[in-house]
Amino acid sequence: MKIDTANMLSISEANQNFSKVTRMVDKNGSAVILKNNVPQYVVIPFKVAEQAQSMADDDLFALSDKLMKQNKKVYEELAK
Repeated sequence: MKIDTANMLSISEANQNFSKVTRMVDKNGSAVILKNNVPQYVVIPFKVAEQAQSMADDDLFALSDKLMKQNKKVYEELAK
């Protein structure tokens, strides 16, 4: 993940001014919250998280289809 230093803020600052975090996310697509000067948390829009989850499911189904096609003969034997 590429991190823009303009999207970073300390956990203390995020705690004291959460509206600043949400403005950063709205403007830049994400915000990185530092804990002990180390990137620890990423805040992203919910819609982005949903899309990432559905893409992962699609990848899983594609892999499943591929494996079923590769092992079709074995599955047919097991079905007998």
